[in-house]
Amino acid sequence: MATKVVMEALSPTMEEGRLVKWVKNEGDTVAKGEVLAEIETDKAVMELVARGDGVLRKRVLAEGQTAPVGQLVGVIGAADEDIGAILSSAPAAAAPAASAGAAPATAEPAQTQAPAQPAAQPAAAPAPSAPAPSAPTAPPAAPPTPALGEKQPSAPAAPAPAAAAPAPHENGGRPRSSPLARRLASDRGLDLGQVQGSGPGGRIIKRDIEAASAAGPAAAPLTAPRPAAAGDYADVPLTQIRKTIARRLTESLGPIPTFYLTMEADLTRTAEMRDAMLEADNEFKVSFNDIILKAVATALARHPEVNAHWLGDRVRQFNRVHLGMAVAIEDGLITPVLFDADRKGLGELSREARELAAKARARKLTPNEYTGSTFSVSNLGMFGIDQFTAIINPPEAGIVAVGAVEDKPVVVDGQVVVRKRVRVTMSCDHRVIDGATGARFLQDLRRMLENPLMIVY
Repeated sequence: MATKVVMEALSPTMEEGRLVKWVKNEGDTVAKGEVLAEIETDKAVMELVARGDGVLRKRVLAEGQTAPVGQLVGVIGAADEDIGAILSSAPAAAAPAASAGAAPATAEPAQTQAPAQPAAQPAAAPAPSAPAPSAPTAPPAAPPTPALGEKQPSAPAAPAPAAAAPAPHENGGRPRSSPLARRLASDRGLDLGQVQGSGPGGRIIKRDIEAASAAGPAAAPLTAPRPAAAGDYADVPLTQIRKTIARRLTESLGPIPTFYLTMEADLTRTAEMRDAMLEADNEFKVSFNDIILKAVATALARHPEVNAHWLGDRVRQFNRVHLGMAVAIEDGLITPVLFDADRKGLGELSREARELAAKARARKLTPNEYTGSTFSVSNLGMFGIDQFTAIINPPEAGIVAVGAVEDKPVVVDGQVVVRKRVRVTMSCDHRVIDGATGARFLQDLRRMLENPLMIVY
C-alpha cells in the first residue's frame, strides 16, 4: 500500500516548511527511517524521513517550495502500484504552497495591486473617459467620497461619471475649496487637484480632505516618485526563520508593556580572573560572555520573580534556570538553551555554549535544544556595540542586553584610572517585573560581575 509523504511538524512551533533539498530521487528504493529530504523549519534545517518502505514514486513538492504542515510532498509505493488516486488530490492542496514558495518576493506587490482588481470586473460601473491614474486605486472599503482616479462604486446615489471628474475650479484654475480644506490639505501634503469635492457645486470641504488622507495611496503625491528600474533592487525571499522572527517580535512589541533598566559594571577583577585561568590551563578558554552568562544564571536563581513567564491569567515563577542565549546566524537569530545554567560550573557552561553556538550557525539544532528557556541574554559586544535594548521573547518576562567590554577612565578613590567596564540593559515586562524588582536583580548581577568568585564556587 502506498505511503504518503507529508510535510511534518519538525519543531513545536512549525506551521509550514520549505523543502531545501531532496535526498532521494524518483525511482530510488527507500526504507522506513531513511532520510528523504531536508526541510527548513522556523528554527533549523531538519531531516524528513520515510514512514514506509518501497520506491519513491513521486516528488510532489519541488526544491525551494514551501508547504504547510500536513500537505502532501511525495509518495512512496511499490514499483507497479497505481498512485493516481493519491496524486489526483495533490494539486488542490499543493498549488498554494508551490506558488508561495516559487515566488515569495512577488507577494507584496500583488497585495498592493489587489485593490485595483474590482475595476476590471464586468459588474463594475462603466469607466469614465478620463485617462487612468498612475497611482493605485483605493480599496472598495474606502470612505464614500473618493479621490481623483478612484473608481466610483456602482451605488445609485453616486453616478459613476462624477467620480473621475476633477473638482470645479475657481478663477485662476484652482479647485473650489473651503479655507479649512485648503489648510488641512497643505498640512497633509495633499494636492487639491487630486481631491474630489462633495460640497455644493463640487466644492472641496473638510470631510473630502479627511477621506483622501484615509485613502492613502488614492491621493496622489505632489511629485510622483521615480519608478525603480530593473537592477535598482533585489527582492529577497523570506526564509522560515525570518518569518518566525517577524511574527514573534510583532507579538512582543505590540501587547507587552516594556520598560528598560541600564547599569554599568566594572569587569576589572573579572578580567584578572579570566587571565589567571588562561595562564593556569590553556585549555580552560573562558570568554567574557561565558562569565556574564554564568552571572546572569546565578542571579536569576536568587530572583525567581524575574525568572518567570507571563501566562495571561497567571505568572509562572521558575525554580530552575534555563537560560536562552541569542546566537546570530546567516539569515536571522536563534536562541539555544543552556539548561540548569546556574548549577553548571563555568568551564562546563563555556563548553556547552560554544557547542550550541556552532550547531546554531550550522542550522543543526534539534527542537529540544532551542525550546524551554525561562529567560534570555543577547550580547552584541563583539560587534563593538556599547549599549542596546533587546526585545523580549514571550512568554518570558525579561531579557538582558550586553554591550562591549571597554577600557574607560573612571574615578576610583578620588583618582582617575582606567578600568574595564560593560553596560547591561534589561528589558522588563511590566506585567511581571516592577521597576524596583528589576533594579534589585541588576544590583545582584553587578555584584557578581564585579566579584567573580561569587559565581565560581
